[in-house]
Amino acid sequence: MNINVGIVEDDKDLRENLMLFINQSEGFVCVHSFSDAESALVNIPKLSLDVVLMDIHLPQKDGITCVKSLVEITPETDYVMCTSFEDTEMVFKALKAGAKGYITKTSSPSKILEAIYDVFHGGSPMNSNIARKVVESFQTDLKKNAELKKLTEREKEILALLSKGYRYKEIASQLFLSTETVRTHVRNIYVKLQVNSRTDALNKTYPK
Repeated sequence: MNINVGIVEDDKDLRENLMLFINQSEGFVCVHSFSDAESALVNIPKLSLDVVLMDIHLPQKDGITCVKSLVEITPETDYVMCTSFEDTEMVFKALKAGAKGYITKTSSPSKILEAIYDVFHGGSPMNSNIARKVVESFQTDLKKNAELKKLTEREKEILALLSKGYRYKEIASQLFLSTETVRTHVRNIYVKLQVNSRTDALNKTYPK
């Protein structure tokens, strides 16, 4: 069975060369390619693609935003980010958006095929720096979840409304409480989390 590959890349020569190389490789086929995120968002959901190579830097909407939208409606498709530079932060954002791995555009053709094959079979091609960031993010999220467990359900409700920018009076109205009761809950939240401000409380309990 061939691995059905799609490409989203605004560089016409690179896009066509990638398609040619993939189609000449046994076990792979690439019929669909797009030059921008907008056309990819319209067409990819209609296709049965196994793996999509997604450029990060696209003309209008970027590849990270594109992947974030596509993974929700094409769960059967895996996305691999393609980048000109090993921009750790950009690649990390792409992985958080739902990409399964990444390759640099300077990778050898065999490495590109290896990445496609790896992702199709459940792998996540990435270097050690990116892998470390993923692990650290996971550990941070676990720690923040542990902080939330210190709070009562009412305190979690209030904290969630604080995270949306609600003021004490608005929270009181929404939860049918007095403003003073809300203040008391907030003080209790600060004590339990060992913080002194709304910002510190949110940073400690909600991932950015």
